[in-house]
Amino acid sequence: MDPIHLTRKEILEKIDTWLTAWNDHHLTGVMAWMHDDVIFENWDGGTIKGHNNLYKVWKLWFQDHGNFHFKKEEIIVDETEQKFVFAWSLTWPSREPGYKGQTEKRKGLDIIHLQEGKIISKQTYSKTYLNLDEDTHILHICK
Repeated sequence: MDPIHLTRKEILEKIDTWLTAWNDHHLTGVMAWMHDDVIFENWDGGTIKGHNNLYKVWKLWFQDHGNFHFKKEEIIVDETEQKFVFAWSLTWPSREPGYKGQTEKRKGLDIIHLQEGKIISKQTYSKTYLNLDEDTHILHICK
């Protein structure tokens, strides 16, 4: 058993602190809950291993993606297994062709596993469509 076992209440409190760090665009605060050996599987199929590598990638993402905001939609916590599912919506300036700079809304979820009280695995899934101007559009991969 993991020597650091967070209670459901502690997990929910950490999620709130983590979400605040995301929405304050405070990368150091976001990374504070990441395990040294974290594995992040992105919605586009990419995988990043290790705290330092994830920091480097997310630093660029924070710089490139500007004024983003995550909203908590639903959280399901499994205290026994030390994992949770976090459903979210994201608003940000779109990078989609023909809609650059307009407000884009995307929905997704993260399946997150904890080890030693930190995030060891984060699998992100996102819908393959997005909302712009109240209309639904097929998502293109813009890097």
